[in-house]
Amino acid sequence: MLRGLMQERPLLISSLIEYADAYHGDTEIVTRTVEGPIHRTTYREAHRRSRQLANALARFGVKPGDRVGTLAWNTYRHFEIYYAVSGSGAVCHTVNPRLFPPQIEYIVNHAADRILFLDLTFVELVEKLAPALTSVERYVIMTDRAHMPKTALKGALCYEDLIAGEADVFAWPLLDEMTASSLCYTSGTTGNPKGVLYAHRSTVLHSYAACMTDVLGLSARDSVLVIVPLFHANAWGLPYAAPLAGAKLVLPGYKLDGQSVHELLAAERVTFTAGVPTVWLMLLEHLAKTGATLPHLERLVCGGSAMPRAMVETFEKTYDVRAIHAWGMTEMSPLGTLGTLKAKHAELSKDRQIDIQVKQGRGVFGVEMKIVGDDKKELPRDGKAFGDLLVRGPWICNAYFKEDKPAVDADGWFPTGDVATLDADGYMHITDRSKDVIKSGGEWISSIDLENAAVGYPKVKEACVIGVRHPKWDERPLLLVVPADGAAPTKAELLDYLRDKVVKWWLPDDVVVVKELPHTATGKLLKAKLREEYKDYVLPTAG
Repeated sequence: MLRGLMQERPLLISSLIEYADAYHGDTEIVTRTVEGPIHRTTYREAHRRSRQLANALARFGVKPGDRVGTLAWNTYRHFEIYYAVSGSGAVCHTVNPRLFPPQIEYIVNHAADRILFLDLTFVELVEKLAPALTSVERYVIMTDRAHMPKTALKGALCYEDLIAGEADVFAWPLLDEMTASSLCYTSGTTGNPKGVLYAHRSTVLHSYAACMTDVLGLSARDSVLVIVPLFHANAWGLPYAAPLAGAKLVLPGYKLDGQSVHELLAAERVTFTAGVPTVWLMLLEHLAKTGATLPHLERLVCGGSAMPRAMVETFEKTYDVRAIHAWGMTEMSPLGTLGTLKAKHAELSKDRQIDIQVKQGRGVFGVEMKIVGDDKKELPRDGKAFGDLLVRGPWICNAYFKEDKPAVDADGWFPTGDVATLDADGYMHITDRSKDVIKSGGEWISSIDLENAAVGYPKVKEACVIGVRHPKWDERPLLLVVPADGAAPTKAELLDYLRDKVVKWWLPDDVVVVKELPHTATGKLLKAKLREEYKDYVLPTAG
């Protein structure tokens, strides 16, 4: 074998902030702080403070591979922790504060976090959990001296006091690029969450991919509002991709209501943003009530769960904002597909383009995908056959943290748990989760497609479809809807609305109007709970 004569420089997270400092040092990082005011800093200042924090971690005896936890919102301090921890060789473990307290306790102990950084809003929660957090040696409250609360947390430190006494000179170590860099736990609906341990190499490669034009398309001309939480799959890689591109970062803290999001979009001239459908629903409601517009926003990425067609149409046709579907998983770092259009789609009508955009998108370079049937044989890419979706690639999980067995098959394919189609152009469309698909008379019904159709009805705010036992057909769909404010949708009008949206035998056998629907900590519908709640529900067609 003839080896190339290229330098072997490792791909490291520290190189991202070093690059941002050197080439985009004066580019802003803007935060709506937990304390209230808007805070402005730059990549250069963030790099300097990250080095100070790295010195503090070294003084505490944090070693390579040690886990450092965070319970925090999207702020400039959280961004600094990302780089100080991973850059020094330790593992940045972002904990989802929306999980139930017993799950947080389990995750912190399973990860064996030595230090826990927390925002002011989580002091009371951590005070209750602290006696059970056996591995945590120090607590650092992410605020300044003026806002430092009285707390029962033993030896709690103030973030600003901590870094103020440290030198800003720190040489980022030259690590092996396969060194663990960060840790995120899945928010599974059954069993304990599982840890996904990312590497420096996988993170940098993912960041390169994210910046590609047909992926997130970030550049130094963008202003990026990071709605997706930094504790949710590393905010879809944006804290790494934005510095690589030199884009302005706008961090919203904990205020994600429609008015607060719109204020940042307007004031910071945001061109790109990313988040889950519930946030975009609140934004659209605010725009409709106030008559506000989105003069600067060009692209909006939606992931976490499917974006209803009605939402895509509103952003595209009313506000001239390109609405882009994204799909991925915590186990995928997380980007897998992006719903960007190809050149041949430019001549299509807007409605035909939206037909493509409501799919989950095309695979990102670096992510291989295939669908297989029950016999594990690959199915055709014809946009019709649907089967279990498998993926593999350099930023996809190979095994879970502290588990001995691999998470992939013998050929390296990871089972996503999604049921999907793939077409000839590589566009993937998720028809369901394998555990949520409704099997009626030997045929499959997509609960996701039914939900998206139902949400298109103006009187419906949110919809969920589950399978309910049926004596003849095995399962039939039950539609649960949350009405829009002041509306009272009826079963008859909903079924009538759906008749030309789905095939006849997909029509729900019943409709139930509810005040609210349960969600996971990442905003996904908690269908397992609904299936348990309605397991004895008798459909009107059951007789």
